[in-house]
Amino acid sequence: MADFNLEALSLKELRQLQKDLAKAISTFEDRHKAEARAKLDAIAKEMGYSLADLIGSEVKPTRAPAAAKYRHPENAALTWSGRGRKPLWFVAALDAGKSPEDLAVN
Repeated sequence: MADFNLEALSLKELRQLQKDLAKAISTFEDRHKAEARAKLDAIAKEMGYSLADLIGSEVKPTRAPAAAKYRHPENAALTWSGRGRKPLWFVAALDAGKSPEDLAVN
């Protein structure tokens, strides 16, 4: 392994070294993935299959959008499911004295 005196390098040289290292790591990982894929492909062919036959194209199931639980009091197009961050209109309505039940979709 090469010895570097990092203290002697300028900021520009250190940043370039960082970029070079990131690129080297990425290409290293890509090469190893390609080698692994080639080995797996060879084993699959040896057994009379293609790698795609064995792996297939797995499709992740998608979730249906959550139903709206709350609706903006003046603009019915603005809704919130109760999941995730509270929208600003919901927070403002609560600050104005409304309760979540007042904003609930009926």
